[in-house]
Amino acid sequence: MLSVEREIRQGTEVPGDELQVFLKALASGTRQRLLQHFSDGGELTVGEVAERSGLGPSTASEHLAVLRRGGLLRSSRDGKAVRYRTDTAGITELLSQLQAYLLQHPEGQRPQEQRPEGQGPRDRHPQAQRPQEQHPEGQEEPRDRPPER
Repeated sequence: MLSVEREIRQGTEVPGDELQVFLKALASGTRQRLLQHFSDGGELTVGEVAERSGLGPSTASEHLAVLRRGGLLRSSRDGKAVRYRTDTAGITELLSQLQAYLLQHPEGQRPQEQRPEGQGPRDRHPQAQRPQEQHPEGQEEPRDRPPER
């Protein structure tokens, strides 16, 4: 798999799979709360995370697996127990990749999308193209808003 930095240099506009999995792992409020249990740098088992978070063990295990796949946690076996801890190096690397991707599109600019005429977002949603009426002071006002008195 190509690294995100290499993809950016090659002109690819979409973050790599690794970065997308990282962002997906962070997209859940539950997983964000679970990460807080690791803020002291310690290790926790699934059972300990479940107990601290109030989640069932299987639910906690599923969320921890997503966080591990996303590069936020590392796991190791301790007999039958699996212990999780923060993957600081992985997080640092993924944040660097995210920063490199975002710097390719400064000021919130999206990658240029080439769309044939008549196939833009407004063409799919005709209500977004409602004509404007002239407001008495010369300002345009949307038609769906009642006139000011």
